Amino acid sequence: MLRLLRSSVVTAGCTAALGLGLVLAAGAPASAHTPRTDPNGRYTAEEIHHFLEGFYGNHGPRPWEREHLVSDQLKEKADQNPGYDVLLCAQNTPKRIDVGEVTTAQSARVGWATVTTHWRGRPATTSSFTAYVDLDGSRPMRLLDVDCGTPGG
Repeated sequence: MLRLLRSSVVTAGCTAALGLGLVLAAGAPASAHTPRTDPNGRYTAEEIHHFLEGFYGNHGPRPWEREHLVSDQLKEKADQNPGYDVLLCAQNTPKRIDVGEVTTAQSARVGWATVTTHWRGRPATTSSFTAYVDLDGSRPMRLLDVDCGTPGG
């Protein structure tokens, strides 16, 4: 009898804790799961950096990112260059990718960062390009364009 009572108390306690967790999760503000734009409705440099890191990952964008997170103009540019990955400015898969500091230009309504790809080989090499993102926070963030020229050059 004592064992049955103890089991009921434990079950009731777990159910109460689960219910409290659900109530707290339901009460969380929606903004906790949405991007935080600046007061003028533009994406911030931090948000763009986070987006680019997620977009490029360790070895380049996956098919889902290529389909859903790229502007139509950039998709067209990629289609016009078969055999060359316009989004990576390369023909192969890099060993690693790093995203540099993001700059935002409110007047141009874009943010950009230098993306550095690291390649296997002896000696190991790197190459860099510039990735551009729209600042308009009223639309989902997308990669607008990629400039394969040497950044800052």
